[in-house]
Amino acid sequence: MRLDRHYRNIRYVLIMILILNWLVAGVKIIYGILTKCSSMTADGFHSLADGTSNIIGLIGIHFACQPKDEDHPYGHKKYETFFSLGIAAALFLVCFELIKKGIHRLQNPIIPEINLASFIVMLVTLAVNIFVVNYEYRKGKSLKSDILISDSLHTRADILTSISVIITLIAIKLGFPILDPIATFLIALFIVHAAIDIIKGSSRILCDTVVIDKKKIVEIVLGIKGVKTCHKIRTRGRPDDIYVDLHVQVSSGMHMDEAHKISYDIEEAIKQGISEVSDVVVHMEPLA
Repeated sequence: MRLDRHYRNIRYVLIMILILNWLVAGVKIIYGILTKCSSMTADGFHSLADGTSNIIGLIGIHFACQPKDEDHPYGHKKYETFFSLGIAAALFLVCFELIKKGIHRLQNPIIPEINLASFIVMLVTLAVNIFVVNYEYRKGKSLKSDILISDSLHTRADILTSISVIITLIAIKLGFPILDPIATFLIALFIVHAAIDIIKGSSRILCDTVVIDKKKIVEIVLGIKGVKTCHKIRTRGRPDDIYVDLHVQVSSGMHMDEAHKISYDIEEAIKQGISEVSDVVVHMEPLA
């Protein structure tokens, strides 16, 4: 199946970010193992999880771009939101593994080998992470993609963990190797925080939280000639795929043809006024 331009753009961003994340992860993990630096290795696995989340995102995009069918009359776009929860699940798994590793290192202390190359590795990978976060978040906002926004939050945690690792390297150099496993625990906390942020954002969409302020819709609808009032306004969906239904009251003596035309005008006015709206259902009522 051929992807439309919107999803092709999202897929392109994800593939590019995937390559960068795994490149950063490989450098951190290999050098962390060689120097016996637990916090650097943990940060590398965090970056590896970023790459895993990119793959989850690509799978989500495959399902989200499917056309509407009999079983999915509202389309498949929420699959993108659903798969963003998979990113959160991957984060929790990484967090669990890091805590285990930190406890093991506390019980079996090892003094890492810190040198200039250690700092170079962390600073270069930090610069890459900062670029990835800014680029992916901007693209996520412009494309209104839950996957890209969630993944950028995931990678943002990577920036915080990399900074904590650099601070840890300095502390180890100053003679405080105990901070290495402690930094691993802090990294785990950063990851949990990112996972919770993703769950909050995705649950708002999957649980049909209000998307548009009712006042904005009322203002548009009351501007249509023949409309007396409107009420029972409901909105739901993703930021780029919003569904609206509302009740509109018109004169009780109005002919059905005219009422139907007003209903059509309302639908068009809302879609033009709020470009993210995909569908509007208008329930016409006579004003008592």
